[in-house]
Amino acid sequence: MRDALLATITEEVAAVQAFESLLADEEKALIAAQPLPALPGIIENKTALTERISSLEKTRDEHLNALGFPAGFIGMEAAAAGDPSIAEQWTLLTAAARRARQGNNNNGVLIRTRMEYNRKALAAMQVAPSRAGFYGPDGRVPGA
Repeated sequence: MRDALLATITEEVAAVQAFESLLADEEKALIAAQPLPALPGIIENKTALTERISSLEKTRDEHLNALGFPAGFIGMEAAAAGDPSIAEQWTLLTAAARRARQGNNNNGVLIRTRMEYNRKALAAMQVAPSRAGFYGPDGRVPGA
């Protein structure tokens, strides 16, 4: 059963590292002048990886319970304390998860910044012109 737990954690590490890579791709897209072409594929892959990571976490908890450990962080800490191989993978997993969380937070800031810029740009375009002879939303000069 310890081998199954180790295999699951190893798969989790790979999945979270793949998620980190997608976050880096997402960051590049969000910084680009035209992010839209790249984002749908990134989001689709992030969704699939998130589901995979969640499934692996549930499997890990099942293995922990079968070994007599509680689920989650506390159980993993206890399992890692008694097995150097599990401890090594657990360290890799927690480090990757920390980096992924930070990358996700950074991308959230980029998204909020872009949304605020777009909101301000739209507000500026919706302001009614105060000068006579300025073209209207239909592209024509009023009264002409």
